[in-house]
Amino acid sequence: MKIVDSKGRLFGTISILDLGAACVILLVIIGIFFFPGTSGTSIAGSGTGMKPIEVDAIVRGLGIRDPKVLLSEFDKANKANLIIRKQPHGQIDIKAVKQLTRTVTVPQPDGTVKALPDPKADAYATDLLLTLAGKAQITKNGAVLGGEKIKIGVPIELEGFNYSFNATIIDVRIKE
Repeated sequence: MKIVDSKGRLFGTISILDLGAACVILLVIIGIFFFPGTSGTSIAGSGTGMKPIEVDAIVRGLGIRDPKVLLSEFDKANKANLIIRKQPHGQIDIKAVKQLTRTVTVPQPDGTVKALPDPKADAYATDLLLTLAGKAQITKNGAVLGGEKIKIGVPIELEGFNYSFNATIIDVRIKE
């Protein structure tokens, strides 16, 4: 009896193509269940490597009628919804908020330059410096918050009861 007959069947019963397809399917199943790799585990994690972090974010030119109302809401709530790269993260603590004065550089007669308050600053544009605090997973590529990498320059969105605005991360500090 031949091992492979004229129709391409092993021992006259099963096709070589069917056997090859079954082996490929079996290897894929083994690969998925026994060797899942790093997909889904390194970012979400199991809570290992979670450390407290502080993030400074700057808001430039926020159009608002009365900044004191927004600052008082930050004081009352102390939390905001955080959205990173259009992906909701959840709640983050607002540790500090500082209203920045708009300045303009003015050359001085002695050749130096001073930053003085801008006399033509828009009355409805406000700059803010926010310090946010939360827990992030620390990876070899940096801090990961809510499944998204947190790095200087990353745009974020803060949302609360009566506000929603964009900010840019300017500092990330990992606390021990």
